[in-house]
Amino acid sequence: MTLPTWAARVDTLEVPSASMNRTLRAAVVLPEAYRKAKKQPFPVLYLLHGGTGSFRDWLTKVPDKTLLHRLADQYNLIIVTPDGDPTSYYYDSPLVKNSQFETFIAKELLSKIDETYRTVRDKKGRIIAGLSMGGHGAMFIASRHPDLYAAAGSMSGVMNINTATWKVPADFAKSRSENFVKLLGLPKEGDAPYPGYTMVTLASQLKANNLPLIFDIGVDDFLIEGNRDLHRQLVENKTPHDYTERPGAHTWEYWENALPYQVLFFSKILKANGVTVL
Repeated sequence: MTLPTWAARVDTLEVPSASMNRTLRAAVVLPEAYRKAKKQPFPVLYLLHGGTGSFRDWLTKVPDKTLLHRLADQYNLIIVTPDGDPTSYYYDSPLVKNSQFETFIAKELLSKIDETYRTVRDKKGRIIAGLSMGGHGAMFIASRHPDLYAAAGSMSGVMNINTATWKVPADFAKSRSENFVKLLGLPKEGDAPYPGYTMVTLASQLKANNLPLIFDIGVDDFLIEGNRDLHRQLVENKTPHDYTERPGAHTWEYWENALPYQVLFFSKILKANGVTVL
């Protein structure tokens, strides 16, 4: 039997949510260095899952099941993968009381992680990223809480929640549109039916916040037009950002390839912030 070469450990954490009156879970990947450095605080990457997913996705659905362990060990980084419900889109829904995921991620989860682990308890040591629905969630939450995170990233993110811009079957688009009505109410007219709740309407906010941003998408992804739209807006308003299109589609093979690029990007920011664990 060959033993794994990574030494990171994974905790499953129960996280009570007062805002939703229920308890959710998060997986916490702790690098080997965390056990050895008894007093050292560690930076944290909050990594969000996509639609119809769960907190275990990043550990169980990626083809290489050791990916997060290896990245945690390589960069001496705590990686937290929280539950975001199947279709919450990480909003505080004004209509659904038990779907308050902006508050859960930005306040309740963050507080629980900082209380439970030796973390850098400052924005300079916190990153947020995600895939698909989680890519939207990471960018959206960071846009609203720039005081909490050093940078944000999205892989294949839902940058426009107008399903008319998605290259998907009509029944899927209809189901997601109905979900947004349930969460946010009736849509406005036009290409961005929920201004303030979708990233293609928040380019000016991203510029004002001045957070480092990275987002990427596969050239065969059904969400590519929303990503290109946001990229164009950020170029036009001169917001620095890292944007990449690569071969691939909306698949775990794509995200397995994309995540290491994003973590490398984040590691340089953490190093510049003086919070890298050597």
